[in-house]
Amino acid sequence: MIWISDDAIARLGSLPELPDLSGTRYRLIGELDRGGMGVVYAAEDLVLGREVAIKVLRSGLLRADAADRLEREAKILAALEHPGIAPVHDAGTLADGRSWYVMKRVRGTRVDEVATSRITLAESLRLFARICEPVAFAHARGVVHRDLKPENVMVGEFGEVLVMDWGVAKLLRDDGGPASETPEPATSPSSASPLDHVAGSRSLTSDGDVIGTRGYMAPEQERGETSAISQRTDVWSLGAILRDLATAACTRERRSLPKPLAAIIAKATAPGPADRYASAAELAEDVVRFADGHRVSAYREPVWERALRWIRGNRTAVAVVLAYLVMRTVIYLWFGR
Repeated sequence: MIWISDDAIARLGSLPELPDLSGTRYRLIGELDRGGMGVVYAAEDLVLGREVAIKVLRSGLLRADAADRLEREAKILAALEHPGIAPVHDAGTLADGRSWYVMKRVRGTRVDEVATSRITLAESLRLFARICEPVAFAHARGVVHRDLKPENVMVGEFGEVLVMDWGVAKLLRDDGGPASETPEPATSPSSASPLDHVAGSRSLTSDGDVIGTRGYMAPEQERGETSAISQRTDVWSLGAILRDLATAACTRERRSLPKPLAAIIAKATAPGPADRYASAAELAEDVVRFADGHRVSAYREPVWERALRWIRGNRTAVAVVLAYLVMRTVIYLWFGR
């Protein structure tokens, strides 16, 4: 009798799912991650001699809608050229019919892991503002992520921030969804957006479909109101990420959540879309204003708090004035006797 370990059995069981990259320029290295629709593998680009990531449709998901969704994700990523979004290099179909695409191999730490490290509140807020940048860029081009969560945000080896996994992204121009609230740059009649050919394809979701991750889904997502999805849906998810980062940092620093910051989070995660920030950029602006010690739009500041904030922001000037007043008082008392 030959004894086979559980690990060996598991590896043998996964062999049918491993992508056959023969006939391509890529050599399989190993699995990196997997989700409900696809598996991400590390591979070597034999032509350019670099490591890349290949997302392949899971075996057994040869349905047309699954293949369409992966192809749609690749096209959306290819059209969103931003430093905070991993670029797509190649795409195709395996011999077994599974779709795949090649993207940048991202190395780094997930934001949920960063949140548990010794990062300060100030550092957390700066990090959050950078998360908003690629999301705002996508919104300006009519794309809503729909699954923003800490696990889908990576901080690279050199501090770069990348928003990952656009597999359930929605084009706002699809299926009668709300129009983008951010004006797009004017284009000439002859010019076309890289996303036009994606928008022309059939929609892959309809009302009643619940898409997202519990705890980071806006109320309209929880209710399956696909036609109600807008930029403000992603704003809700960003607010939940901000809540996690700020709460973790404040817990480490043994302080309560500052009222203006709590108000920002409350506005971003308001139940009604109309009560939230209109865009990711607007949310980031308020967060940066708070980090810089300025007044924020989400919080009605009492006069005494405004005075304390001004004093904290002008410590040097206040110290000079106080020193001058003390000196004048001492001189007056000494010579006025």
